[in-house]
Amino acid sequence: MTSMGKTRRMMSVGLIGAALALTLAAPARAGETPAAAAGWQLTPTGTDARFRGLAAVDRTTAWAAGSRGTVLRTTDGGRSWRNVSPAGAGELEFRDVEAFDARRAVVLAIGEGEASRVLRTEDGGATWTESFRNTDPRAFYDCMTFFDRRHGLAMSDPVDGKYRLLATRDGGRSWQVLPNAGMPDALPGEAGFAASGQCLVSAGPRDVWLATGGGATARVLHSADRGLTWTATATPIPAGDPARGVFGLAFRDRAHGIAVGGDYRKDQPSPSAGAVTGDAGRTWRPSAAPPPAYRSGVAWLPHSRWAALAVGPTGTDLTTDGGRTWRTVDTGSYDTVDCTADGSCWASGEKGRIARLTRR
Repeated sequence: MTSMGKTRRMMSVGLIGAALALTLAAPARAGETPAAAAGWQLTPTGTDARFRGLAAVDRTTAWAAGSRGTVLRTTDGGRSWRNVSPAGAGELEFRDVEAFDARRAVVLAIGEGEASRVLRTEDGGATWTESFRNTDPRAFYDCMTFFDRRHGLAMSDPVDGKYRLLATRDGGRSWQVLPNAGMPDALPGEAGFAASGQCLVSAGPRDVWLATGGGATARVLHSADRGLTWTATATPIPAGDPARGVFGLAFRDRAHGIAVGGDYRKDQPSPSAGAVTGDAGRTWRPSAAPPPAYRSGVAWLPHSRWAALAVGPTGTDLTTDGGRTWRTVDTGSYDTVDCTADGSCWASGEKGRIARLTRR
């Protein structure tokens, strides 16, 4: 690396440190300035699975779900990971995980027909119970979200021209297909992307958003009644191809959200890969300086009104103005990112990569 490259690297890492110091108001250690350097610290996972599902509980506890039916859990801040994969799940592709604490979590496997399943554990992954198996060959489940410890939704690509929603009222122990009368028609070729567990996200007790791509327009659908009725809004993120659209959403409250996406093909550019809303998704504005490449995951920094991280295979970007402008701060490959209320951020991706944002 050239001296100029090293300087840019130090400056970019310092930006994350500054953002964390400002947003978390964490006291500096002895001799440490408020803009102390911080960055992603890779943790030893002992696997080369790809982790597109990530659920950060707090500074010490996180869950990751990925390829070949792999589920990992840490309870010591990532110093060690325990393989808690469900028995016999080696053929499944886990793309989303929602965790309530160190013992209770729900994972979603994707795929056509019976490949789409939901499993739940109440003992830290020692045992798992299958609570849903899709029997409709037309359905393909992509993402899930929980409003609280009891109420949650899972989303399938369109069936009979409309997105299909599953609902649970008992923490994922049982699921029921919701009526689709309040769901707008899907666009031709439109679908969700099971890339980061963030194509279906919620904020508060009733609001939920669904991200789409593949159609002529990349849209975000919003429901204010836990998935019974929806409105669809076009975003400025390019679509018009099965590989393009909105891949990840994050809302810091029921009004303010960020969308990221682009074209996931390595040889294709991704202009206008970010957008923001301040009215619960009724309108979306393009980022003035968007992420420079395809991004699949996004998360607000804890307790911040303006700072967020976006991740993708070519790097991590930071915004300090609510998603209007972004700057690349790391070039490591990650698929998804999640932050917790107690000030911890985690990221995961290919080749067993799971990292925690730490001061250095």
